[in-house]
Amino acid sequence: MYLARVIGTVVATKKADNMSGLKLLVVEPVDRDHKPNGELHVAVDVAQAGEGDQVTCVGSREAALAIEPSFVPVDAAIIGIVDSADWVPA
Repeated sequence: MYLARVIGTVVATKKADNMSGLKLLVVEPVDRDHKPNGELHVAVDVAQAGEGDQVTCVGSREAALAIEPSFVPVDAAIIGIVDSADWVPA
């Protein structure tokens, strides 16, 4: 699981059959200081996030399992919207 910021949307008129109705968003992974920490990528949104939201994402198999029906062809999924995040400095 990782933190990211939603920075855009993707419009796809054609998708895999079992992805109909799923929203695709562009996310930018962020580090503990909320600074960019990775490459932009597209994630399917199951948490109803919007542009500018800080979100939690999962990748790989976990992303595919986050969507009903399971095993849709995705590499990343937004599973939550972050209200706040606190941790002890490293």
